[in-house]
Amino acid sequence: MHTSSSLGISTMKPCRILFSFKSSSMFGTTSLPKAKCRRIGRFSKLEPSGRKIVGSVQVVGDLNRRCFSCSNLYRLYKGNSGRNRCLIANVASDFRNQSTSAEPHVKQKSFERIYIQGGFKVKPLVIESIETDLVKDEKKVSEVEELSGLKGSRVEREVSKIEKEAWILLRDSVVNYCGHPVGTVAANDPSDTQPLNYDQVFVRDFVPSALAFLLNGEQEIVKNFLLHTLQLQSWEKTVDCYSPGQGLMPASFKVRSQPLDGNDGAFEEVLDPDFGESAIGRVAPVDSGLWWIILLRAYGKITGDYTLQERVDVQTGIRLILNLCLTNGFDMFPTLLVGDGSCMIDRRMGIHGHPLEIQALFYSALRCSREMLIVNDSTKNLVAALNNRLSALSFHIREYFWVDKNKLNEIYRYRTEEYSTDAVNKFNIYPEQIPGWLVDWIPEESGYLIGNLQSAHMDFRFFTLGNLWSIVSSLGTPQQNEGILNLIEAKWDDLVANMPLKICFPAMEHEEWRIITGSDPKNTPWSYHNGGSWPTLLWQFTLACMKMGRPELARKAIAVAEKKLSADRWPEYYDMRSASLIGKQSRLFQTWTIAGFLTSKLLLENPEKASLLFWEEDYELLQGCVCVLGTANGNKCSRHRPGQHRKPNNLNH
Repeated sequence: MHTSSSLGISTMKPCRILFSFKSSSMFGTTSLPKAKCRRIGRFSKLEPSGRKIVGSVQVVGDLNRRCFSCSNLYRLYKGNSGRNRCLIANVASDFRNQSTSAEPHVKQKSFERIYIQGGFKVKPLVIESIETDLVKDEKKVSEVEELSGLKGSRVEREVSKIEKEAWILLRDSVVNYCGHPVGTVAANDPSDTQPLNYDQVFVRDFVPSALAFLLNGEQEIVKNFLLHTLQLQSWEKTVDCYSPGQGLMPASFKVRSQPLDGNDGAFEEVLDPDFGESAIGRVAPVDSGLWWIILLRAYGKITGDYTLQERVDVQTGIRLILNLCLTNGFDMFPTLLVGDGSCMIDRRMGIHGHPLEIQALFYSALRCSREMLIVNDSTKNLVAALNNRLSALSFHIREYFWVDKNKLNEIYRYRTEEYSTDAVNKFNIYPEQIPGWLVDWIPEESGYLIGNLQSAHMDFRFFTLGNLWSIVSSLGTPQQNEGILNLIEAKWDDLVANMPLKICFPAMEHEEWRIITGSDPKNTPWSYHNGGSWPTLLWQFTLACMKMGRPELARKAIAVAEKKLSADRWPEYYDMRSASLIGKQSRLFQTWTIAGFLTSKLLLENPEKASLLFWEEDYELLQGCVCVLGTANGNKCSRHRPGQHRKPNNLNH
């Protein structure tokens, strides 16, 4: 039934609502009737028509909510009667749910003040107590669904035995909250007695699950996930260094059951988010908000339902994430500066600074936001900053992160200690940093984007996720993207072997492993993040191959995975250089392993839908390139060097 619920999720059936306040001054009453509702959070008086309307709320002042605080979490209450009830701790701060569309508000000049810093006046909302009205609404929604082709849109097709098994396992991993699906757990191994945080819904882990559901015509769980995680987003600026910054998305959340005070036998379900305060190393997730934006765009592209991204709360969520990422700091580069362990590689692995994975996701999220943001007086400055950052980031990555034979020769002959704006070796890279394995490893007609670049430091490791997502988002040039796939094909035994794909290559060993990882027993050489093989990367490899017109490479990798995944009980990762052993601490029945396999299959079978998920080269961005710097200091952009004929899609730009 498509009615709004306590979380503003249109696909959720209404729950009974309880409101609890220490003071009755806000509503002029100490108790509220139990009523079916279409939308909650606003109350008025009893109308002559007989509809029950309770109170009226005017939200004013600085009422920013802290969704990560236990006292302000959305809850499900089940009493002795067995009926479910949603419990909201503080309706006054729930102004975010009061609109399902940005349309009435986008022209307001005070958007930032209204939706981020304070509250706004609201009209009374009728709360229906008549069941028949809700049934009528459900019928209306059904009619709309039938007209739009959304109802019964699940794709029916013949699947192999292993795919059937994967679908069963994926559905078994679904987490429900308030009676509706909101995500999938990270792993669902029945024999695991210590699941740690693998029983939680992770934002990054859910993305392949979401795509599998969307490609199979199932959109409810994805919509619920997007809106529930939006409700958990931090809206409050704090000075407490142990609180998340405004706009930060949680790494994960868990549905917890807690006894309800004063009600014998009753319990409540609470959405409990983790912003990194429980994570290994206590590092806040930088990539969660980026993945959320990418998934939001994918939802609209695949379903054709763009009303979700037009909602005022969703628009505000996008803006909060962008404000967090685009904040000016001490860094001189357009890349995003982050700490170690802030992404898929969530342990100490020497990726702090400007890791490629974050830059590729950042670039993708910016391009997504550029498509989805409603442009008006209150957003035009943000859109301008977004476009500038896209252009600068594109130039920076293409120019300084790319490595091929020619680039290696250039680095090998670098002069150091150059002090001027005309310096060629801008980052003071010492040629001795070129590792011995690289010179003979990189083939002709191929190359890749290095893992990291900082002052006097180039991390020459090949990081698969960053390179694949650079292809998908067109962060790299068409030639660079082709070169990355050429490299993977030429070095198939190193990067794919018995299970696609290596998370990075090569592994750190001996003294380097001890110093950089801190002797991490989980990240031993050729294991876990240190050169382990992760089947979940298969779907991103498939998408990259399809974008570049090379689906045969993806089919080859899927065939390799299909031989082992089911027999090995869908492991999280594989160990050894050849990926011949199941990871020594690998969880079994890992959900994003299962979903990555299914999504890869579905992408190959639906090339028209796959094409909706990647980006082509944007020549507008190239025209706005920061090569304007060249007019100030005499330097020339690599696009305009002699012999390049100013082609916008050459290797260096």
